[in-house]
Amino acid sequence: MTVTGKQQPARGRADLRSLARGGTLNMAGAAVTAAAQFLAVAAVTRGFSPREAGIFFAATTVFLVGLALARLGTDIGLVYHIARARALDATGRAAAFVRTAVPPVLVAATLTGAVLWAFAPRLAAWSVDGDPGHFVGYLRVLAIFLPIAAMSDTALAATRGFREMRPTVLVESIGRQTIQLTALVAVSLAGSGALLGLAWAGPYAFTAVAAALWLRAMLRRHTADAPPSASAGTGREFWGYTWPRAVAALAQLILLRFDIVLVAALLGPVEAAVYTAATRYILVGQIGNQALGQAVAPQLSEVLARGDRRAAADLYQTATAWLVLITWPLYLMLASFAPFALRLFGDGYETGADVVLVLSLTMLFATICGQVDTVLIMAGRTTWNLANIVTAMTVNIVADLILIPRIGIVGAAAGWAIALVVKNVVPLAQIAFALRLHPFGRGTLTAAALAALSFGLLPLAVRLTAGDGFAAVLAAGATGLVLYAAGCRWRRDALKLRELRRARRGGNRPEPAS
Repeated sequence: MTVTGKQQPARGRADLRSLARGGTLNMAGAAVTAAAQFLAVAAVTRGFSPREAGIFFAATTVFLVGLALARLGTDIGLVYHIARARALDATGRAAAFVRTAVPPVLVAATLTGAVLWAFAPRLAAWSVDGDPGHFVGYLRVLAIFLPIAAMSDTALAATRGFREMRPTVLVESIGRQTIQLTALVAVSLAGSGALLGLAWAGPYAFTAVAAALWLRAMLRRHTADAPPSASAGTGREFWGYTWPRAVAALAQLILLRFDIVLVAALLGPVEAAVYTAATRYILVGQIGNQALGQAVAPQLSEVLARGDRRAAADLYQTATAWLVLITWPLYLMLASFAPFALRLFGDGYETGADVVLVLSLTMLFATICGQVDTVLIMAGRTTWNLANIVTAMTVNIVADLILIPRIGIVGAAAGWAIALVVKNVVPLAQIAFALRLHPFGRGTLTAAALAALSFGLLPLAVRLTAGDGFAAVLAAGATGLVLYAAGCRWRRDALKLRELRRARRGGNRPEPAS
């Protein structure tokens, strides 16, 4: 829907129903993504040797770094500029922003894919300690699909600028993830290691076509009645905001995934497979963070464009409360039952239990800071965000190089944990100083207390008295869930859970002004 002709919330009041709709839809997609990615890793770890699995995970990490570079930050730039244009009644500029973004991304992705193809043997030597196995073949297949993946991500980002979450959820979160999981399971059952790269990257062809068609229809619908807008200066405006995000997105992915490559290079692919399996649970929680971030980003851009700090604070604190409500139970249960969680990947993976413990506790702090990067970015402070992420990335790499040779994969986890603290504390201070915003509202603190009691203290007591077997995990999870549900119902006003219920009942009707 466009801003023009629609009833908007009163100034100072956030459109929480819209956030609830987008957040709920994204979280449904995130649940599918989390399950699919977890099962995909399990299929690879159970279908192939730890060494082959580690080589495959290292190759996909290199591909994802290349993809982040090729997107040139347009995944954030398009959301920001299209949402801002809607807020300022200039929806007609949306098509100009898309035309500005797509050609450079296509060129960058093609060049990046060509570099990955040409330097695959050298990258194999750098990335894998010992025999690289199928690494070169994996990376060259992935390189072919890199421009397709970049176009898919760019088109889906543009649709989110219109506050439309369905394309991302249906095409990416459900469509690609499901097809990818099916393909990986089939290849794993067949034992065809050489086809892993094609099974993993091939589904991007589906998402690219579907995303492009959806964006084309959306642009026609949203801009058909919009007044023509001048396109002069669009490129300068767009890239002036976006170029820091290009570097920051690359640094962000290095921060999230590059330690897998470092572990493979310094300790070997077997340890890389164990580390990937251990960190998979942490990334499942990050998917929830991304889902809420995609829903809140366009709204933050709109309210900050209008200078409405009260609405921005409401959005930020509500999204943070919901994020804690969703992710803390997972991280707390993982901290209590890490060895059990890793047994699901097969024999030998329990050695990553300490990695799960370190990162689970770190993520409790990271998530209670909320969508701190999104707030900073949607306020237009992309250079600040760039500096923050590059700093955190540097801290991570230096810490990894020091700690991994000394204490193995736990050192990689410790390096990541230190970097995550830096990545959240610095922008938290910046938005408090520059925007007078913080995430610690009544709902956030309520959610943290309920989760800590239901999934922290209770499961820990069960673990200490009954061990970490299946029965203990089931008892702790079921009892904690009942207690959590009762607490959420009791404190539903503080948690603003009524907005979720109203969003489900109210469909797409606009929030009434007051």
